[in-house]
This record gives sequence, structure tokens and C-alpha cells, in this order.
Amino acid sequence: MLASLPFLSKQQPATQTPIEKAEQKPQPKIDPRLEHRVEEAELQAKEVLIKAKEEAVRLKEEAERELQRSKRELHENERKIQQRESELNRLKQELENKEKAVEAERSELKARKDEILEKLEKVSKLNQQEAKELILKGWEEKLKPEIAKRIRQAEDKIKTESEKKSQDILLEAMRHGATDYVAEYTLSTIALPDDGIKGKIIGKEGRNIRAFELATGVDVDLEEEGAIRISSFDAYKREVAKVALERLIKDGRVQPVRIEEIVNQTRRDIDKIVHQAGEDLVHRVGVYDLPKELVWMLGKFKFRFSYGQNLLLHTLEETKIGIALAHELKADVMTVKLGCLFHDIGKVVEGKEGSHVDLGVELLKKYNMPAGAIHCVAASHEDIPFESAEAVIVYIADGISGGRPGARHEDFEQYLKRIKDLEDIATTHKGVREAYALQAGRELRVIVRPDDITEDEAVVLSEKIKDDINQKFPVFPGQVTITVIRETRAIATSHS
Repeated sequence: MLASLPFLSKQQPATQTPIEKAEQKPQPKIDPRLEHRVEEAELQAKEVLIKAKEEAVRLKEEAERELQRSKRELHENERKIQQRESELNRLKQELENKEKAVEAERSELKARKDEILEKLEKVSKLNQQEAKELILKGWEEKLKPEIAKRIRQAEDKIKTESEKKSQDILLEAMRHGATDYVAEYTLSTIALPDDGIKGKIIGKEGRNIRAFELATGVDVDLEEEGAIRISSFDAYKREVAKVALERLIKDGRVQPVRIEEIVNQTRRDIDKIVHQAGEDLVHRVGVYDLPKELVWMLGKFKFRFSYGQNLLLHTLEETKIGIALAHELKADVMTVKLGCLFHDIGKVVEGKEGSHVDLGVELLKKYNMPAGAIHCVAASHEDIPFESAEAVIVYIADGISGGRPGARHEDFEQYLKRIKDLEDIATTHKGVREAYALQAGRELRVIVRPDDITEDEAVVLSEKIKDDINQKFPVFPGQVTITVIRETRAIATSHS
């Protein structure tokens, strides 16, 4: 029945795969030379693979051997570290044991010391402080020759090494600071062309002279023939009065209104001179750009005197000395300049109470002056400790200028009191027979009793007197040389 169907009447061929179709295609022939090359390449590839495997095995074996060696070294290092730790622990334990033994011995020695001291106190009937003072006193007596010897050696060394250098420095500084000396007292004298002019100056019932004294603040003395004396402790007022009176004499119109006009005009002219003097002072020492008020106050030094020494010349001299010392000692020159310029500025501050040092420091702070310069002023009279080399230089320069011979004069009573104080300081010491202050107090000669003071003790005595003088006179013009004289005499008289 199926065979009768038309589409099945013929047998259809089976479906073929692509591979089967390819296999039925005729295969091309391979060149024998190419087959030979392929075989050689395969052989070479196998050889390379075998060598690579062999190299890998060799590297693995070397790595394992290196690992084993590193493990052995690590174990060896660990063993050595453990040994060192054990040794350190042993040494530490030994050290601790020794420290305990030392501490035990120290405690035992302290106990024995306390026991011995207690026995000594009972035997000597002295406590520790009394025994200490007794021993020290004994050693002081025993070591006096050695102390004196050391003092002499130190003095010789200081003189040998520093005297020449210090002299050179100070002489050079003083040479730079040398100024003319001006002595000033409290009187100014005006010579008159004739005595008839005195009547005009006095005026009717003395009204002119009273107006002049009231306007100038000075005292006028007309008793001397051919001259008028103007007296005042204020040099500025004396200068104003002197110039104003000279102008009145030249003008010839002497009356209260004219006197007031001339005095006011003279005061303005003197103020210009004051400011010019201040500018000249600061320019001569190389300081610029200061506040005008401070320059004007420095100019007032021209008419201010301290112990007869003109303050402007003293300041100029001191500043020049300070500059030379600052250059020599490698200090801050500008700080020294300002410190020297302003160290006495408080003396011309008017209307306030207080020491001139405190007034000067207050004024400089007001104008924002450098802190270093302010400290130099504050320490210029040793009111506070020195905190810089510049402050010491200002102090030394002030002492050189004010203490040099002839620079100043002072009240005779104060001079005698200082001389007596110097002699009293020496005579209070044991063994001193007499003491004399010579050369205006610059030298103190002490005569001792030879039976009470030995040669070595005389050296020690001079040092003690020096310390007492420094304590008694914190500020002293110049230096005092102490000379201790110990003299023995042998006298014999023959029989007649």
C-alpha cells in the first residue's frame, strides 16, 4: 500500500554529514620534505620540554637546599639570642645583688657614722654645728698661708694677663672720648660799662629789679662795683637772665613791660639753642631719627651740671668711650650709644618726683625706645642687676668720664664723710692700728700691729677690707687701692 504512493515509489538516498562529505573528497598529496620538517620540529619541541622539566627540577632542589640552610641559620641565631638573654639576666641579677650589698654597707656605715658622731659629741661636749665651726676655724688658721699664696698667685696672673690689655682698651676708649673740661658753679657775672646803668636796672623803688627777678627766677646782686652777679642753681635760668640783662643794657629801655618782652624773647632764643645743642650731640655720636622731644631734652644738658661737670660734655665723652669699648668687646654699638646718651635724661625731667633713673626709664618707655637701651639706663647706677654686656659698658663709660681726676667737684662735707667712712671700715678689723685715706679717697693705707697680724693674714685682710668697701659704697667714683702695712722694728740701746 505504501509502495503505491507516488513520492515513495523511488528510494531516496540517506542524508550525509559534512565530515563524510569531506572524506569522500580526494585528499591532496603531502610533500615528503614538509613531513620531514614537521617531524624534526616535533622532536625539537620534545627536547626543549625535557630540558625545561630538568631545569625546573634543578631549581626546585636548589630552593629546597637554600630553605634548609636558612632554617639552620635561623635556629642557630635563636639559640645565640637565648644564650645572650640568659647571660644578660644573669648579669642583671648579679648587679642587683651588688646594689643590695652596697646599700646594706652604706646603711651600716651611716649607722656607724651616727654612732661615732654621737660618741664624739658626748666626749667633746659639742654638737655637730659647733664642731663644724671649730674645725673650719682651725682649718682657716691652718690654711691662711695657702690662701694668701693663692691670692698672690691669682693677682700676679691677673696682672700679667689682663693689665696690659685692659689699659690699652681703656686708654684707647678715653682717647676717643676726650673733651674739654668745663667747670661750672652757681654764679654768672656781667660787666657794666658804667655804674650809672645800675640805677636803670634797679628802677624806681626797685620795681625793675623785682620784675626782672620775677620773670627770670634768679637772684641779682648789685653790690659789686662795675659788675652784676646773677645767682641760681638752674644754669638754664641763669643763661636766660644773663642774655636778657645784656640785651636790656644794650637796649637802654629798662621797664617792667620791656623786661617781660625781652625775657620771653630770650627764652625762645635759648630754646632754639637748646634744640640745636641736642641735634649736635646726637649727630656727633652718629644717632639719627630720634623723637624731637628727646632731642630737645638732650639739648637741655647744655645748661645742666653735675658736681660741676657739664652734663652735655659728660654725655658726649661717656658716649664716645662707650662706643670705643663696644667696638673692642664686639657688643651692640647702637644699644651702647642710646644707653650712654639717655643714662642721665631723667635729670632734666621737670614736674615729676622720683630718682632720675626711674624718670629716665619712664620717659624712654613713653617714646618706645629699644628695650636694651632702657635696661642700660635702668642699670646705670646698679639699681638692678646687669643683664647684658652693653649695660656694663655704659656703666664703665659713665664711671670713667665722671671719675677721672678734675672732672667733678663735690660738697666738702660729703667728701670728709666719705674719707672718714673709708678709715672706719679699716679700723673695725682686728689687728688694725691706724688707717689713712689718701688721694681724695683713691688709696687707703692700713697700718697693722705686727704681733697680731702675720704676713699672710695681711694679704687676707686687704681682701676683706675691699669687700667691705664694695658693700658700703655700691656706687663709688673711681677705685680704691688698699695697702696693708706691717712693719717690725728691733731697737737696742747700749750701756754707757
